[in-house]
Amino acid sequence: MNISVKVEPPVEVRSLNELQADEVITTTGLVKWFDEARGRGFIIPTNGSRDVLLHLSVLRRDGFKAPLEGASVTFDVMRREKGLQCMKVRDIDLSTAIQPVARAPHPQSSITSISDWVQVKVKWFNRARGFGFVCTSDRPEKDIFLHMGVVRKSNIDPAILAPGQVLYVRHGLGSKGLQATHVCLKPA
Repeated sequence: MNISVKVEPPVEVRSLNELQADEVITTTGLVKWFDEARGRGFIIPTNGSRDVLLHLSVLRRDGFKAPLEGASVTFDVMRREKGLQCMKVRDIDLSTAIQPVARAPHPQSSITSISDWVQVKVKWFNRARGFGFVCTSDRPEKDIFLHMGVVRKSNIDPAILAPGQVLYVRHGLGSKGLQATHVCLKPA
């Protein structure tokens, strides 16, 4: 009869600041923050050491998705040139995580379109911040606010929203000026 036992390395409690260059230890911590768009975040070790860099590629390789802030993590850490870095994620416990709060609908949902489809060009769009601006060729100084929610409703990949990208929008008047209410690559 064969019995297989999975043996995990012991969790270290000593300060990670004492780690030697090629030394790897297993320890625990809480996710300080993680930004999936940037592909990285930081873990606060439970022993009070400096923050540990957590890269998205390590999470994916080890079979995990981007963790929520406050999640407990058991991980292997190593000192690198730029500081402490997570080398392997062993476990993520979401029971300690801060659950995201449902956001109220964005104000653009209550804005009524006052235009037909208008051809515009992207001035800039920041995916991390969730918004950008477009303008018409005849009035480039007149910005039209474009929110990520409008982009998502239209099934447009936000990655294509580079300066100069041609789009079509319908817009309305919001509290701070013109806002796109609908967007598409080409109207039907």
